[in-house]
Formats: sequence, C-alpha cells, structure tokens
Amino acid sequence: MYKVIVTDPISENGLNALTSNQEFQVDQQTGLDPAVLVEVIKDYDALIVRSQTQVTREIIQAADRMKVIARAGVGVDNIDIEAATEKGIIVINAPAGNTIAATEHTMAMMLSLARNIPQAYGSLTSGKWERKLFKGVELYQKTLGVVGMGRIGTEVAKRAKGFQMNILGYDPFLTEDRAKKLGIIKASLDEIAEQADFITVHTPLTAETRGLINADYFAKTKKGVRIINCARGGIIEEQALVDAVNSGQVAGAAIDVFEHEPPENAGLTRNPRIIVTPHLGASTTEAQEKVAESVSEEIVGIFTSGSVQHAINLPHISASVQQKIRPYLTLSEQMAEFLMQVFKKAPNKININYYGELFLEDTGLLTRQMIKALLSYYLDSSINIVNVMQVLKAHSLSYSVQKNAAHKGFTNFIELEIVNGDDKATIACTYLTGFGGRIVSINGYRLDMEPEKYLLYIDHMDVPGMIGNVGSILGKGSINIGSMYVGRQTIGGKAVMVLTVDKPVPDGLRDELLSIEDLNDVQFVEIDIPNDEN
Repeated sequence: MYKVIVTDPISENGLNALTSNQEFQVDQQTGLDPAVLVEVIKDYDALIVRSQTQVTREIIQAADRMKVIARAGVGVDNIDIEAATEKGIIVINAPAGNTIAATEHTMAMMLSLARNIPQAYGSLTSGKWERKLFKGVELYQKTLGVVGMGRIGTEVAKRAKGFQMNILGYDPFLTEDRAKKLGIIKASLDEIAEQADFITVHTPLTAETRGLINADYFAKTKKGVRIINCARGGIIEEQALVDAVNSGQVAGAAIDVFEHEPPENAGLTRNPRIIVTPHLGASTTEAQEKVAESVSEEIVGIFTSGSVQHAINLPHISASVQQKIRPYLTLSEQMAEFLMQVFKKAPNKININYYGELFLEDTGLLTRQMIKALLSYYLDSSINIVNVMQVLKAHSLSYSVQKNAAHKGFTNFIELEIVNGDDKATIACTYLTGFGGRIVSINGYRLDMEPEKYLLYIDHMDVPGMIGNVGSILGKGSINIGSMYVGRQTIGGKAVMVLTVDKPVPDGLRDELLSIEDLNDVQFVEIDIPNDEN
C-alpha cells in the first residue's frame, strides 16, 4: 500500500481518486510544525500540499520513501525543486485546474471596474444614495487589450467577445493564423496602449515581464484606459499604476495580485478608483476540487502505470544515455539562451540539425533541452524537458530535427536555427576533448568561443578602429573585457564581435556603443554557467 500525506486543506471530493483506491492510504494532517513534518515524512510515498506548507530541503532530505510531491495548484514557489530533483522525487502541479476560475474572476473585475460596483456598494451600505457619483461605462464595442494569450488570456478573450468587445491580443508566440481562428487581432504592446479601452494582463512573471507595464507604458496608453491584473504581482509596477490613476491617465484599475502579499503599497489598496481583492483568482469551490482531482489522479497514474503528465522537474535519465551526451546537455542549452537573446524575437519555427555518429541515437533529451531554453526566455520558468513539448504544441509552434552521420570539420556538431517570418538566426556548437564546449558559428560567422556568463554581441562593419572604439567606451564605463572572439565574411564587409565581460553592461553604455559609426547592433547576453564551470 502506498501512503500519501496531505498537509494543507484540500477538497475531500477532489481526493476521491486516492481515497477510493485500495492501493493507497491517505492521511490528512494539516497545520503540522515543520519539525514534526520532518519526523513523519519518512513514512510516506507521496505528499500533497497547497501554498501553506513550505517543502524545504530539510523536509525533502528526510523523505526517504518519497516518490512524488504534488502541488494542488499552479505555483510551486513553496517547494524546493532543486532538492526534490537531487533526491529523485517527481514534483507535479495542476496547471489547468484554475483556468475557468481565474478567467471568470477577470471578467468580474472588469465589470466591477466598468460599473463602479464595489464603490457603489460601499456608499449605499454606509447610508448614502449617490447615483450620479457612480456612473460607469459599457463593455459593448469597447476595445480590450489582452496581454498574454495563454490558457487564461484565451478564455478571457472568448468571453469578452460575448460582450461584443473588439479584442487585441499580444503574445510573443501568437501567430496571425491562431489570432484569426480566435477572432481577435494580433497586436503589439504599443498598439494595445494606443487603442485599448481596457487592458488585462495574463502573462507569467519572468525576467522579461517583470515591470512590463510601467510608467513609460502608461504614458503611451489612451487617456482613461482601465487596467486589470489577475495574473501575477510584479508585472505591473504598482507605484507607476497609482501615479497614473491619480493623474487621470488611467481611469481605474482592478488588481487581484501584488508584488508583496499582503500588499504593502497603501496608495494601491486605499485608492477609491482601484478595486483590490486578496488573490482570489483561483478561489472557487470548483477550482479547488479540480486541482485536487488533477494531482490525485496523476499520483495514481505515477504509481500504478508510470504515467507522468505535469512534472515540472527533470525525469530520471538512464546512466548510459546521460554519459554519452553529458558534454552537450549544458552546452546546447547555453547556445540556445545566447541565440534567443541575440535574435530578440519569439520564434515560430525551430530547426535543429545534428551531425556526427554520437547523435544517430536518441537525441530527444538534447532537443527538449534546447527548446526549453528558447521558450523559457518569454514564458514561465517552470518549463522543463518534461512539459516543453506540450508548451510547444499549445503555442502552435513547429520544429524539425534532422540527423547526419558526419560534418566537415567536426566529429560531432549541433546547429540550431530559429525563424520568425522572414527573419532567422543560427548558432552552432561542438565539444572538443581537452578544450570543452565551444560555440563555433553565429549567423554564418565562424568563430571559436567558449560560453561565459556575461557576453557582449556586436554586429558591425569590418573597418579599422572598431575594436579600439568599443574598448575605449567600455573602459570608460568600468567594464573589463576578459576575451574577444571575432568573425567576418569578407575583408571590409559585415562582421561580428563577441566580448566576455566581468559584469552586466548597463543600457546607457549600450546606447553609447550604438553611436559608433559602422556599428549596427549591440546586445548584452547573460547565460547560465553551472558552478562547476566557473
């Protein structure tokens, strides 16, 4: 019999797949002190939590029988994923269980914002009758900008069409074809700012989306726009929103999520034109049952048939396969990270070419590793090699893999190409025994570059003095150059230069570099370097 411990309040109906199965014993022990949990966890095969229990490294290390940790919800911030992976424990979540709840809460917030419902309720229950004070606006034929067209954003767009709103959708992976099928218009962030009467945010919180809606963006918006955020705190800069509301640039806002929870910005929570709720997006009876059902059914599947659907950490990799491709696992991910930052566009097609006998065997792990690195740049950082193909399919992205027995010049060689419309970018890498991983080609320019954490990619013309001009500006900015890699196609023609630097290059210094004559583009690149490679 498999033993499952539930340490947070979970819907009992949702746990039915486990409690009705004679192969499983379910113990519900909520509110346990961490020290007590460390003691009892050793007797269990699976753990189910929501957000209250902090599944720390200490708890995981004590879980000697544990095979699965399940989060009955989406976020897994309260679980030490790295420690679970090291221990060989699968971590699963329920990514789709709260979709309808979050969608409907967004619509409720939008309607409340349009019609001043919370303010009118507060006024009337305090004994006042102020009909003229709370005149609202209609959603009918208004323009709604949806920032993020994932599961929830898509469902919001569908419902807003029922109000006969005009929908502008932004997502780095949204294609014209998918937008047409949804009956919406694909738009840029700036187009949404210029045209939208309402803007609702549905992106994950990543390095790219943090502060996405800021003071500069509010300055671009149509005067009187209304803002809704039921996604993640931090996507909208809170003080910038307060300032925009106070100035009248933004007519009002409805916010369910905050940078810090409980929120710390009193200007946000006490503003009469800003509606706030305490992170209620997923708080429905149905949603709580759905997420519990999802993880319960998956736990049964993992133990009885080995079926895993929503793992968010690395699966077990056989020792023989891992040994063969180990040198390329990190290298392939690093070159994908590099290319994505240089390309600066979300790809709608990914092409991977493998050369050499090493890659005639299964390359699925390497392929997933590269695609994960590409998608993670714009999407949620929880993407991993287990769920990456599902994410790829969900965003209607295509990919191709080709294998060749040999390649001129290298025993084994990987080439990655990403495409967006007529634009494309390529990069290639190899592993040289005794020298380590090398990036040997970027956009057709041959070079020999060792990946490092901080890099500066410069597209320029091959003219005398270019290297000196670049070095002079970086020196004035106290940026030390570690090494330099150059590639050119013809003397005096187009060329690239990649510099390793000791620290991040600020935007102001990048702008100064762009002022150099015959320098076409410069991009600061930061890639992940494992500790043992430092």
